[in-house]
Amino acid sequence: MACTVFTIANQKGGVGKTTTAVNLAAALAERKIHTLLVDLDPQANATSALGIEKQEGKSLYRPLHGEGSAFEMLTPTEWHHLALIPSEEDLAAIEIELAQQENYLMRLRSVLDPIRNSGGYRAIIIDCPPALGLLSMNSLASADHLLIALQCEYMALEGLGQILKVVERLKNAGVNPTLDVGGIVMTMFDSRTNLAKQVVDEVRQHLPEKIFDTVIPRTVRLSEAPSFGKPIFSYDPSGPGSLAYRALAKEVIARFNLTDKPAPAAS
Repeated sequence: MACTVFTIANQKGGVGKTTTAVNLAAALAERKIHTLLVDLDPQANATSALGIEKQEGKSLYRPLHGEGSAFEMLTPTEWHHLALIPSEEDLAAIEIELAQQENYLMRLRSVLDPIRNSGGYRAIIIDCPPALGLLSMNSLASADHLLIALQCEYMALEGLGQILKVVERLKNAGVNPTLDVGGIVMTMFDSRTNLAKQVVDEVRQHLPEKIFDTVIPRTVRLSEAPSFGKPIFSYDPSGPGSLAYRALAKEVIARFNLTDKPAPAAS
């Protein structure tokens, strides 16, 4: 069965990007969709949010240099149907080092393609750094769909326009002609403020076919869960954060025709 690759990107930090990557991956796995989360951020927040210790040599640093295989980096988690490729600080150096290689924008695609084609995963979710550097560009070059995490604040709209322009440039340059803006996830929604509602309404007005119906609320529990090394479903299983990410996963499954049936484990 085909594997779909999603990248969750935004050049702005603090918008709920990693929270969305971790909890969407966990929500798909909860639905028995065999999912791989790739932590491409040198800060390794997605890695620690799943309770995995950073380990030297377990990131994609060496495979991106043509040393070893991404299969060697696959790390099981406590949750069935969810695997992780962790990150580590060494990845920070790759921004400079990749630029010196041929086909530097296609390195991640070549590294992930064997896993993608193995039949072991139905979905791969890539969590990018909060910048549009070479790691994020490699992620966009590797993905079928970009999911944009967008905080419900006014300045977020400027960032949205910027990343949409980057997608068009990559498509027009032939780097990834089929890259699709798969959807916009509105995060950190505070129902008590008019501004949050206005931002959501504005995005819905301009990109009605892209924005997901599910809006992720701003909650203390969502902020706390990563420090305990748990997705929100393990930390606060019946809270509003869990309900929201389960609803988002349901939308993602329907929009991209994912299956609820488990895929065979990768060999």
